[in-house]
Amino acid sequence: MTGSEAEAEREILGHITEMISQERDLRDRLARKEADEPTEHARLAHLETELDRCWDLLRQRRARIEAGQDPGAASVRPASEVEGYLS
Repeated sequence: MTGSEAEAEREILGHITEMISQERDLRDRLARKEADEPTEHARLAHLETELDRCWDLLRQRRARIEAGQDPGAASVRPASEVEGYLS
C-alpha cells in the first residue's frame, strides 16, 4: 500500500469512526427520550446507510489492493445497491 492509499484508507476510517460516534449519540438520546423520535429515527437510518456505503468502499479498495488493481478506481456505490446486498 502506498502512502496515498494509506492516507485514503485513514480518511475513510476516520469518517466511519465519526459516523459511529454520531450513531451512538443518536441511539443514546433516543433511549433517554431526549429527542424527537421520528426525526432522530430518520437521521439514524440515514447514518446507517452512509456507514454501509463507507464500509463497502473500504472493502472495495482493499479487494483491489489484494488483486493488484488500483484502489483509487473504487467508488461509492448507490445506497440502493449497497443496501440490497445479502449477508
